[in-house]
Parts: sequence; structure tokens; C-alpha cells
Amino acid sequence: MFPQLFHIGGFAVPTYGILVATGVLLGLWISVRNSARQGIKPENAWDFGIAVVLAGILGSKILYILVDWKIYAEHPKEIFSLSTLQAGGVFSGGLIGAFIVAWWFLRKYNMPALATCDAFAPGLALGHAVGRIGCFSAGCCYGKPTTHFWGITFTNPLANANAGTPLNVPLEPTQLIESAAELIIFGILTWMFARKKFDGQVFGAYLFLYGIARFLIEFLRDDPGRGGPYFGGALSGTQLISIGLVLAGGIIWYLRPAPKVIVATATR
Repeated sequence: MFPQLFHIGGFAVPTYGILVATGVLLGLWISVRNSARQGIKPENAWDFGIAVVLAGILGSKILYILVDWKIYAEHPKEIFSLSTLQAGGVFSGGLIGAFIVAWWFLRKYNMPALATCDAFAPGLALGHAVGRIGCFSAGCCYGKPTTHFWGITFTNPLANANAGTPLNVPLEPTQLIESAAELIIFGILTWMFARKKFDGQVFGAYLFLYGIARFLIEFLRDDPGRGGPYFGGALSGTQLISIGLVLAGGIIWYLRPAPKVIVATATR
């Protein structure tokens, strides 16, 4: 809707970048607060969060390039072009990159893995919700044409030039749907974090809930850049990753430590 927030001379400030930065900072602030409640040092939490964010950005860009490798192989200079740098990337690639760096960081600094992930899961959901508003502003991650009353029509030529967004055609508001889903997940995780009974409970719930949400939303997406198709075009690469997230979340809950049972003994 509004790809550019404002101009400073000949330099345009993208709305997407501002909202993504806002989401990252807000998510980190919540995550550091949650970490303190888990007994994790704030400085370690900040370092961990920044490292994961940078890995997420890099991972999303790498998968974005790999998905459209035919184009980039023919025009390798486009890898370092301004349009590629400004592109949002593929969130699934960012998630994988973040997991890899998180695993390395947690081992190197001997931080409690599942407790740390529990602390960061609500912030991740909220930051992603804000970031998806940025996608809506830029016109990227758009949905399929629709005749439903909730269809969103993009008219800004910049959206078409930067993200290939179809103009003057009602589209499924996939960005807003995912943002709403992430806000709901954030509320559930925040409620759960205050009542958690085992380490990994909140993080496992995030993987499970987000995996389901993203799997379903993918059926409404119509933009390129998510991998696939697989199984005769039935599933995208992102949907396969989403299935993996659901399974991983379920495994974390299945392997949760058994509650301690206190046996009272009679005294004489």
C-alpha cells in the first residue's frame, strides 16, 4: 500500500525496513525481559538475540536467492543489487539460519537451550507480526486473486516494480492474515510462558502453532520464492518446512521431562 514511508532528498525510506526494524527491536526487548525471568543474564540474551537476528536475515536472503537461482545464475550481479538487498527474503530460510546460529551460540556460551528458546518464542511471534505489516505495506508476500469482500487491491506501481505485485486486482490479504495469526500465537505463548511447567513448553508450542498457520496460509499465497512445488505441485517447499516445524514442536512436548513425584514416607 505504502512501499515508501517518506523521502529525504532523493533517498526514499522504505516502510518495510522501518516496520521490520521495529518488530526486531520490540521482539528483542520482550525476549530479554523474559530471559531475565529464566535466570539468563541480560547481556547474554542481547548478544544471543542480535546474533540470531543477523543469521535470520542472512538465511532468508540465501534461500530467496536459491529459490530464484535460475534468474540469479544468468544475472549474478543481481545478487548484490539494491532490489535484492531490499527484498524481504524467505522467512523459512531465516528460521533455519536462526536455528543453526542459536544452536552454536547456546553451546558456546553454555546457556540453557530450551529455557532460552522459551524466553525468545513470544518475542519472535510479535516481531514477525509487525514485520508482516511491513510486507503488506511493500506489497510483497501477496495472495491469490479473490472475489471475496476482504480482497485487497494494490495500486502503487512501486509494489509491482519491487515485488511483482499484481495491480488493480483484489488479492487475498495473506500478509494481514499471517500478522493476525502471529498476534494470536504471541498471546497464547505469553499466557503459557507465565505458567510453563517444563523447559521447551513455550518454544515447542510456537513451532507447532506457527507451522500449522504457515502451512495453511501457503495455500493462499501467490508470490514466487518459497521453493517447490513438490508432490505434483500439491505442496511448496515452505509447506514441507512447516510440517517439519510441527513435528519438531510435537517431539519437544513428547520428550518433556516427567513431573517429579514426591512420595511421603510415614515416620514412627
